[in-house]
Amino acid sequence: LTQLSKAAHLLTSGDFSARVLLNKSLERREDETALLLKDFNQMAASLERLERERRYSLAAIAHELRTPITIAQGHLDLLGDDPAERKETTAIITDELDRMNRYVSDLLLLAKAERADFLHLGPVDLGEFTANLLRTLTPLADRDWQLDQAPPPGRTVVVVDQRRLSQAVLNLASNAVDHTETGDTIAVGASIEAGSPSLVRLWIRDSGSGIDPSVAASLLDRHARGATSRTNRPEGLGIGLSIVDAIARAHGGQVRVESELDSGARFEITVPLVEPPTVFDASPSRHPHHLNEEPS
Repeated sequence: LTQLSKAAHLLTSGDFSARVLLNKSLERREDETALLLKDFNQMAASLERLERERRYSLAAIAHELRTPITIAQGHLDLLGDDPAERKETTAIITDELDRMNRYVSDLLLLAKAERADFLHLGPVDLGEFTANLLRTLTPLADRDWQLDQAPPPGRTVVVVDQRRLSQAVLNLASNAVDHTETGDTIAVGASIEAGSPSLVRLWIRDSGSGIDPSVAASLLDRHARGATSRTNRPEGLGIGLSIVDAIARAHGGQVRVESELDSGARFEITVPLVEPPTVFDASPSRHPHHLNEEPS
């Protein structure tokens, strides 16, 4: 208990490495005192990890925001009176401000992910949702965009947050664009897996460069980035996949990655459904077109 008091004071003063040293006897014990000491060490380890992530995040944010600020300031310092030059400089500065705005928006989204009002659930026609996604994604880049599979529009309705899931799939598609070349295949798909509970599966598949298996497990960490992504988008915070993970977890689901180097990749969002999906009659009069509207 004396050790516990000392460790608690160290923790309060900002030393997150403070721990209670447990001998073999205490490690084996299961009484209240031993459990208290073990719980303290677990809490201290969690606080140390959170503090490490906080410092890393602040350093990363400062580094990433410094670049567009420096670029904008440099162009302002050299701004002359020539109208064409001023127009070009204004366009560059606007691009850098847009980039900073994207960074801030992504960080705010991650900060909100743990809030109860993060999701706005509603009925969504899965077939129409997937078809609309493909139409939205096609202009992203010159790729061979395909639909792997999806329920027929007007047939299957699920209860999810349409806007958030659209954002998650868009992030996955943007990631696929970064790891593919002109003419490569990028496919989107959706399906229902019956069970207890039933599952909605949404995925993006590509035929690009693939992912090193040694880094695949850390891809959803907001601080991790693949080498190819760093080459193609050196300015980014690399939190796009973390946003996908946050959206999936908010739905009670998860993100899975299947990939090998030079063999493409498949990212799949799996969302459990509390209730089985509603399946409608296929006649046009029964199609729930209003279910494709986004929540307010």
